[in-house]
Amino acid sequence: MEKITIGIENIGKRIDKFLAEEFFLYSRGEIVEKIKEGNVLIKGKKVKPSYKLEENDEVEIKGFDGQQKKLLPNDKIKLEIIFEDKNILVINKPAGLQVHPSEAAQIDTLTNALLSKYPEIAEVHDNSVDSYLRPGIVHRLDKDTSGVMVISKNKKTFEQLKKLFKDRNIEKKYLAVVEGNMENESGIIDKPLARSAGFSKQLIARENTKTKVREAVTNYEVVEQLENFALLSVSPKTGRMHQIRVHLASLDHPIVGDLIYGSKTSKNNKETLVKRQLLHAKSLAFELDGKHCDFEAKMPKDFAGFLAEIREKK
Repeated sequence: MEKITIGIENIGKRIDKFLAEEFFLYSRGEIVEKIKEGNVLIKGKKVKPSYKLEENDEVEIKGFDGQQKKLLPNDKIKLEIIFEDKNILVINKPAGLQVHPSEAAQIDTLTNALLSKYPEIAEVHDNSVDSYLRPGIVHRLDKDTSGVMVISKNKKTFEQLKKLFKDRNIEKKYLAVVEGNMENESGIIDKPLARSAGFSKQLIARENTKTKVREAVTNYEVVEQLENFALLSVSPKTGRMHQIRVHLASLDHPIVGDLIYGSKTSKNNKETLVKRQLLHAKSLAFELDGKHCDFEAKMPKDFAGFLAEIREKK
């Protein structure tokens, strides 16, 4: 039987939903049947399709022949390339582009675009059960966050970059537009994060938080105070899911357009034309093979357009 170890990102998911996402070649109904037939074991025992996963659960599966759905290249997705050599590719990811395939988005992701232009990266992953869905990917941006991403073109560089991110030896800088004027010109947000009860988003951990608590630290500086808004430069020191979005919202200054974490600026507001959270990964800097690498992604049009509109009203 093949084994899958459950990470924090899947805690609380139903086992049938998790497997349907991982092996989307099969329908949800087929997955449920396999669970009921005993082809899926957790801690060596049969479970119900409704079983909710816990961190470090070891899921054993059998009978999933051909479970890996072949990833299809998509040459219709154009990539804005900032830099490339034999080892890495650096791009400016547009807002709205999902990083890797899922049950809901199987061909219109960054991974599909990469496979079209760089088919050789198909084998650049760590061989975990679903890592084939993320060839060359060593870090991610939310679908609606734009900005700089680095992709590995070979396994050696893949392992080097993974270690740099894990050891926090990569300097990351973001730009964010938040609601309201900041009380301080700079600050450090040191607030641990945990999953919400429904596991769909992150929240600031409390004493009675039931899910696993993880350290999260974010530095910020005010670049410009605007009319009822502020442009910030943000440097996360840890890399938790939605970290910047949650941390800024915890100061009562949510990112403009971020409806999940409390923005009051509707994405349908015709006056501001906000269609996503205004968070942009501006730059990445790191040392690789003895060389200093520093890459910057230019500000996208919607981000710059919002700033221009607000400045006109100031």
